Amino acid sequence: MLPFPYVILDLETTGGTPLHDRIIEIALIRFEEGMESERWETLVNPGMSIPPFITHLTGISNGMVKDAPSFGDIAHRLYSFLDGAVLAAHNVRFDYGFLKNEYRRMGALLQHKVLCTARLSRKLYPQHKGHGLDAIVQRHGLKTEARHRAMGDVELVAAYLGMARRELGAREVQEAATVLLKDPSLPAGLDASILEQIPDRPGVYFFYGKNALPLYIGKSVTLRSRVMSHFSGDHASFSDMRIAQEVERVEWMETAGELGALLLESRLIKEHHPIHNKRLRRSRTLFSLKLGDGSHEAQLVNIVTEEDIHPEVFG
Repeated sequence: MLPFPYVILDLETTGGTPLHDRIIEIALIRFEEGMESERWETLVNPGMSIPPFITHLTGISNGMVKDAPSFGDIAHRLYSFLDGAVLAAHNVRFDYGFLKNEYRRMGALLQHKVLCTARLSRKLYPQHKGHGLDAIVQRHGLKTEARHRAMGDVELVAAYLGMARRELGAREVQEAATVLLKDPSLPAGLDASILEQIPDRPGVYFFYGKNALPLYIGKSVTLRSRVMSHFSGDHASFSDMRIAQEVERVEWMETAGELGALLLESRLIKEHHPIHNKRLRRSRTLFSLKLGDGSHEAQLVNIVTEEDIHPEVFG
């Protein structure tokens, strides 16, 4: 169906933070020239307790993974399935972020081309609003007895791609996938063309979701590079992953320099209280140091508040 080898993969994990949580199940199907060539699945001992809500969601218990191999035990075999293929997954940044962190713990580097099948759905079926796996299952009338188990979800993604090929034609699916592979791994709702308009200059950027309130406000001396870094597909925290998954619109404001970006970011965060700016959204005063400009002043160095900060301050 696609003009290159690809692997549809799904993971089940102990939680949503790649830096701290671990993989408990892996499943994949490898395709060569559009035909299934191999499939593989395994439980994984995460070396930590599986939270009850994960067991409730997936049906995977601590007892089931007690004698399962660790990720280190299966890492080489997993890589043999991925080698030379595009890694495809629904919201691929989640799975790819976990895999990269698991390999990093072993001192290894995983670098693969990735294809997000949620973004592919949005490109192929722009008339529909929902592109999560549950929405796709309902839209195409797909069936499974193993939702939220790794192989069950892999088979659903494979079935949806097969349905798209029959409904739209293999050529349209191939062309859409090829275009996505040339783009950065962006969220499904974000227009890639907007990123080309962002200057690599100092300023403040805004991430928006489905409404008019910003999800996140950030600053940088190189706006475009910083915005792109949010969509690297290698997320170390749950917050980074949530931001990348939810953003649907990006806006920005240029400033004269780094200090201007710092002050503007601080003020805007206090005004808008973005949900993902936990550190700076609390109301607090920004201080700096200013050299005294005359002998009549008692101090050579004065503490100034945010309202009086100008470019000649230090610190």
